[in-house]
Amino acid sequence: MHEHTQSLRTAIYIDGYNLYYGRLRGTQYKWLDVVALFSQIVQSIEPRSELRSVKLFTAPALTRFARHGEASMKAQNDYHRALEAKYPNVFSKILGTHSYEKDGTALPAYIDGHAFDRSNKVKVWRLVEKKTDVNLAMGMYRDANKKLVDQLVLVSNDSDAEPVVEAILEDFPFLKIGLIMPLPFKDDLRKGRPASTGLSALAHWTRSYIRDDELFKALLPNKVATRKKPATKPSHW
Repeated sequence: MHEHTQSLRTAIYIDGYNLYYGRLRGTQYKWLDVVALFSQIVQSIEPRSELRSVKLFTAPALTRFARHGEASMKAQNDYHRALEAKYPNVFSKILGTHSYEKDGTALPAYIDGHAFDRSNKVKVWRLVEKKTDVNLAMGMYRDANKKLVDQLVLVSNDSDAEPVVEAILEDFPFLKIGLIMPLPFKDDLRKGRPASTGLSALAHWTRSYIRDDELFKALLPNKVATRKKPATKPSHW
């Protein structure tokens, strides 16, 4: 079979926090079928793509810090259950952790119109996501090393992913790297963060936006059957 017609075993790696804060926060599209959405985008750019896996890297919601408390944790659990039930052989989640400083972290206070003053400090809760970046990097590199994929597609706009992409390109030059940046389309009238030019420069192809209509068409059904209790779209989503 000629190379130009040979299928590309493709894995998609989603930086969950970057997707949420870069594109989904404040929208009605959180109940998103990430498998359908990103496989369609990848297929439109590289028709030879043959989807093998979609991996979501994130951390569990913490009820004491979440806006909706226990409901936030249930919402995240139901969302993951819906995707796992719909795509049992394709979708998987890889969870990191959170850490926080119980006594608060002393940081300089921001006062509008006043210069930075290191001596004027206030204590704040400092919540830090742990392990997600490392889990994502390890997931990509190990799949490449095991020769499980021909194409790796990263969904992120975080420059922290540059080292693992550089390593994969150097160690496995026969592999193809795709990049989907979870940023608004310019016509959707939503402000997004600047695109990571460093990441884009490393990829064989880049999609620098996700349109509102694409998100709308890729929403999960409001209720998804699972082996146990159905997973239902949260009311606050």
